[in-house]
Amino acid sequence: MDSAGWLHQLPPAAAAYLDGTRLDEVECVIADISGIARGKAMPASKFAQQTQFYLPNSIFFQTITGGWAAIPGQGYTEPDMILRPDLSTATAAPWTADATLQIIHDATDADGKPVGLSPRNVLKRVVRHYQEQGWTPVVAPEMEFYLVARNVDPTQPIEAMMGRSGRPAAARQSYSLSAVDEFGPVIDDIYDFAEAQGFEIDGITQEGGAGQLEINLRHGDPVVLADEIFFFKRLIREAALRHDCFATFMAKPIAGEPGSAMHIHHSVIETATGRNLFSGPDGTPSPHFYRFIGGLQAHLPAATPLFAPYVNSYRRYVKDHAAPVNLEWGADNRTTAIRVPISDAQSRRVENRVPGMDCNPYLGIAASLAAGYLGMIEDRKPSPEFKGDAYASEQAIPRGLFAGLENFAGAHKLRMILGEEFSKVYELVKAEEYEEFLQVISPWEREHLLLNV
Repeated sequence: MDSAGWLHQLPPAAAAYLDGTRLDEVECVIADISGIARGKAMPASKFAQQTQFYLPNSIFFQTITGGWAAIPGQGYTEPDMILRPDLSTATAAPWTADATLQIIHDATDADGKPVGLSPRNVLKRVVRHYQEQGWTPVVAPEMEFYLVARNVDPTQPIEAMMGRSGRPAAARQSYSLSAVDEFGPVIDDIYDFAEAQGFEIDGITQEGGAGQLEINLRHGDPVVLADEIFFFKRLIREAALRHDCFATFMAKPIAGEPGSAMHIHHSVIETATGRNLFSGPDGTPSPHFYRFIGGLQAHLPAATPLFAPYVNSYRRYVKDHAAPVNLEWGADNRTTAIRVPISDAQSRRVENRVPGMDCNPYLGIAASLAAGYLGMIEDRKPSPEFKGDAYASEQAIPRGLFAGLENFAGAHKLRMILGEEFSKVYELVKAEEYEEFLQVISPWEREHLLLNV
């Protein structure tokens, strides 16, 4: 790589971050199945001398606990992938002592073919299906998370962080500006880090849980937005650590409190004209709008393991706790899994409320787009619009990871869109994590079963 030329290809925010500063280090990163950043850190001078580096594809077989899944009957040789930088993703790491850039890399095999196991490549694959139809998918994600007290002993429950007032963060104060002010120093760092990284935040609000916040991102390209969420998770964690607390993206970190979601808003644009396909010429909802909803209703149960990837994820799906347990859809109805927000015709969109914030953003967005795409291709008809409290309707979201994986195993059309190779490995990794979970005896079991059964 041209040691001088590549710096001139940086996005404006990264260039501004380095203005008058010598770049010290480059972090070459790629998201694994769980959304964890894997890769290498190297001196900037070393990065400038190469166009690629190598990592074994085994990073996509690693579980969240550090174990490994294996394909039955196959030996495992850990072949190298070729990772090439996508300089459009270069962004600052403003919490580091020295000037550091993070750069997301794309993974290919030795023949230059995209590695199908890479979550970023899975999302690009889904987007290509839209492009082949002359469509451009647009998404806008919402990020919910908790700021909690430092927890260094996993046997102890997670507790709310201490606020600026010296009192633990209060729950059930949704949209309270005073509650947001409790975390002012952390939020200030989040804003500062986001500005340094070139990320645009639409707003931060207090959610219903103790220390639970939501960040809304502007709408845009699915891959770009997934990249931002991938970066944002690290950004928020680093901001929290500066103030002696943790940021957690667990779906259900505190018992009795609401879970954390990653709601995804979708629209689809006709590429040639820029017209929103969800609205007809007269501004009313179009057939594609209803087909997209029908696709979500048909395919969300099978896609749930990608929206809810861990055993903890399913603790979020509790009636009357701001999480969907159904497959209903409705206009401006937050009790339904599929919500249609108030908007004008050009901004008409569909919100999928099923994904948890613990999902890999590339895979959550990919699965949601894949379900809607299938609905549009298959001419799926949705159920009638639900009006009223949808928590009274039938439970339709799988009740646990094992049930979700059973649905995913038979979802041939969905797996085809995501890639069968990826789907097989994802299923193996999640099954291995579930087996590891079953080896742990919980406090509930010791309390209620030890002397009673």
